[in-house]
Amino acid sequence: MSLSLDHIVIRVQDLEHTIAHFSALGFTVQRGGTHADGATHNALIGLADGSYFELIAFLRDARTHRWWDENNRVGDGFVDYALLPQSVAATIEAARERGLAYNGPIAGGRLRPDGERLEWQLGTPHSADLPFLCGDVTPRRLRVAEGEVRRHANGARGVRNLTLVVNDLDASLVRYRALLGDVDAQRAPLPGYGVEIAILPLGTTTLTLLSPSRGALERAEGLAADVREYLATRGEGVFAVSLETHPGGTSRAFDSALTHGATLELVAGS
Repeated sequence: MSLSLDHIVIRVQDLEHTIAHFSALGFTVQRGGTHADGATHNALIGLADGSYFELIAFLRDARTHRWWDENNRVGDGFVDYALLPQSVAATIEAARERGLAYNGPIAGGRLRPDGERLEWQLGTPHSADLPFLCGDVTPRRLRVAEGEVRRHANGARGVRNLTLVVNDLDASLVRYRALLGDVDAQRAPLPGYGVEIAILPLGTTTLTLLSPSRGALERAEGLAADVREYLATRGEGVFAVSLETHPGGTSRAFDSALTHGATLELVAGS
């Protein structure tokens, strides 16, 4: 059963400031609306490959919410990502048959600013290294707008690579194979960097799992130090995203002050 990237979540404190900042970076930002529980509201950045970024902020205290950040301890940045299944229930059942437990299907929804009510189903994992599932009940075009809103002045067209940091590369690979089915995960050692990586295909996107090398010195530098610090402060999850632009386009990193701590780069298409 095929799964594709649905969206990547960036939690922020102030949604209005975030909309202004991403707009200044050349992204077309759409106001999303308020979620059904009244705890959060969002804005979206839709991409031509069908995926999108969700910029989400809390409207009230919500200590039981999976993305709640008590006293802004961790701060803005990536908090999660979602895969799009043909059926949430069928995907959960298939994963369970392969030994991986997911909660759900769980009803979800949002009221758009124009009054349109959206409904979807969720499946949530038991470990932070895995994505949640988000499958539409109402037509997906209502949740993820099509057309000109997917065009961006900076040239971003889609997600080429999503990098995740995990504590145990082998354990995470077992879970991802159970979720995605028979995928060809390529291990790619990085001698001298103090990290291990594995690359998995996900439709037009690739997933890169990144973990500290076993037996590596605790006093790490460079990439290894960044990975260890991220795991210590934010835990397992989305670490960086590479967006593709048109062939011959200019590759560049976006200012992290304007992306609210999310590491984003633009790379030229092939």
